Amino acid sequence: MAAVLLDRLLDAGAAPASQAAWLDDARREAREALVRDGLPGARSEAWKYTSLRALAQRAYARGDAGAAGRAVEASLVALPGVDGPRVVFVNGRFRADLSQLPATSGLTIAPLVDVLDDTGVHALLARRFDDASQAFARLNTALVDDGVLVRVAPDAQVDVPVHLVFAGVPADGDVAWQSRVLVELGESASLRLIESHVGTDGQAHLGNHVAQVAVRRGATLDLLQMQVAAEAGVLVRRSDVVLDEDARLNLRTLELGGQLVRHDLVVDLAGDRAQLESRGVFALHGRQHVDTHLDIRHLARDTRSDMVWRGVADARSRGVFHGAITVAPGADGTDASLANKNLLLSDQAEIDTQPLLVIHADEVKAAHGATVGQLDERALFYLRSRGLPESEARALLTLAFCRVAIDSLENPALRDHIDAVLLDHLPRDVAAPTAQDAPNRP
Repeated sequence: MAAVLLDRLLDAGAAPASQAAWLDDARREAREALVRDGLPGARSEAWKYTSLRALAQRAYARGDAGAAGRAVEASLVALPGVDGPRVVFVNGRFRADLSQLPATSGLTIAPLVDVLDDTGVHALLARRFDDASQAFARLNTALVDDGVLVRVAPDAQVDVPVHLVFAGVPADGDVAWQSRVLVELGESASLRLIESHVGTDGQAHLGNHVAQVAVRRGATLDLLQMQVAAEAGVLVRRSDVVLDEDARLNLRTLELGGQLVRHDLVVDLAGDRAQLESRGVFALHGRQHVDTHLDIRHLARDTRSDMVWRGVADARSRGVFHGAITVAPGADGTDASLANKNLLLSDQAEIDTQPLLVIHADEVKAAHGATVGQLDERALFYLRSRGLPESEARALLTLAFCRVAIDSLENPALRDHIDAVLLDHLPRDVAAPTAQDAPNRP
């Protein structure tokens, strides 16, 4: 099934020499595993709701040789209220001319090609992905030759947000690009990080992105992930996070764009008292297909995870949400909860939700729940009785439903911008009001 796609990408010539024997070995090993197992098919439990049959027949070019000269609108890479270090990639290639890298105390940002002799980078880039379902992570390892390292020194409190931008723009044809992000927070450090995936119409690229994040003892990471890919784009992402003792991750995720999108989010609460708070939403229309896979693993004592995710699907779109919580043997004192609520706004839309608990410890508090329904007719009637047209009332209720992902954002300009983006991605047949007309937050 994967012959056309993989043959085109893997047989387009060897990856450029890295000048690091260990990286060349890692690439070769990943390539061999990918050739052996191929892309996951219908029998793969992890991909049972997302078929790759059509994608596997696409003949993408490997990388964009002209990425360094592609025109990019400033509005595509900038965010209101965000004024700090910015790292921009266009069709998978680092663009120094679009990036802003001011000197910031305690913060190191460097292209991967400049830090290949770093032992920490070595350990992350050479990681094996042993399961056949992780084929795209293997593809990323086999072909990646661009990316970025973000490192915060121990005890450093970085008071400006770091913005990573991955933009897809039209090229000479459809291309497949790989990108890799390595993030490390030293002990007792803190960082606000924004990861944006954006795209312009006129292209249907395949973006394959892997982020590996290490949050050391007592450190705190606030991570906002915004995915607004091109309407015809394909985006596959994997986010791997490891939380050490007393570390904390505050995560907000929005999945709005793309034709076919897959996001694997894996969080290991590896140290005692590690904490995860996660808020997420997907809003789909047309024939979009978005598959979100959460794998949250409690591996130490007294860890805590609190996850609230929302989904909206209209027209003939399909949302897939898999939320798995695993409590390992010995992880007593775990407190884990997952709530997933979804709205179907069309009788042809579909949302498949799979909450899963696997518990191997005794002293545990764990709960999960999932619902799929429609807008509250009583709330809709109340708004209409106050004079709002039905389309506007539906838009207001849908926006309020989605806002769980951003209500806790402290940056008002950024929060208002995300409001507007959410409104723009509500169902096409809903007449969206302006952001100022939206209901007040509690």
